[in-house]
Amino acid sequence: MRWHRGRRLAGTAFVVLLCAVAAPAQQLLAQAIEQRQQVNEEGEASQKRVDEVSDQIDALTTEYRSALKQIEALRVYNRQMSELISSQNEEIASFERQVDEVDVIGRGVTPLMLRMIDSLQAFVDLDIPFLERERQERLAGLREMMERSDVTNSEKYRRILEAYQIENEYGRTIEAYRATIDNTGAERTVDFLRVGRIALVYQALDGSDAGVWSQEKREWVPLDSSFRTAIQQGLRVARKQTAPELIRVPLPVPPKGGQG
Repeated sequence: MRWHRGRRLAGTAFVVLLCAVAAPAQQLLAQAIEQRQQVNEEGEASQKRVDEVSDQIDALTTEYRSALKQIEALRVYNRQMSELISSQNEEIASFERQVDEVDVIGRGVTPLMLRMIDSLQAFVDLDIPFLERERQERLAGLREMMERSDVTNSEKYRRILEAYQIENEYGRTIEAYRATIDNTGAERTVDFLRVGRIALVYQALDGSDAGVWSQEKREWVPLDSSFRTAIQQGLRVARKQTAPELIRVPLPVPPKGGQG
């Protein structure tokens, strides 16, 4: 009985011992679980930070590569701009040389253009006296133009050539116009008929008299009434009032009369 009692006491002591041992173990287990959860949470947080850093690195890497491409593109653009600027500088230098050359040429061209105007003036003065006011005004305009600094030499030269062309065209056209004449001591309005530079005639508006310019005598020579119809026909042709046709052109008559 004593043995059994002792055995029961020993069993009781063992249970108490087990309980005493189990309590700290549970606490340790709980602590271990808690620490494990904390470690897991910290691991998740660390992984999240790692992922965020990785995303930032990827973004920075992409931005860096994009920046490299832009830098390379800018380098190519800068090279092109450098070449373009160099080419433009060469063109500017060429233009400056041309301007200098134009100034030199201009100093030589101006006397030439003035001589051309003088020659045209002499030609008009010696020509048959048609459209005198218009032609003299054109020459005066050319001389006035030569004194203007706002007109380029090329424009001056063009205008002079244009005047030469106009004078040249007169020799190939027929023209009728109305103007005044003073060959009898009194100025009066008459009809003029010019046939190239072959003949220049006039006829009074009422047809009462007519005359032809004698280039040899530098004066008007009267025409008899037999030319009245021919002159009127020529005036109608020149004014395009009738179809072109062969017309009889009066020429200067000898000093004592007759007809050419």
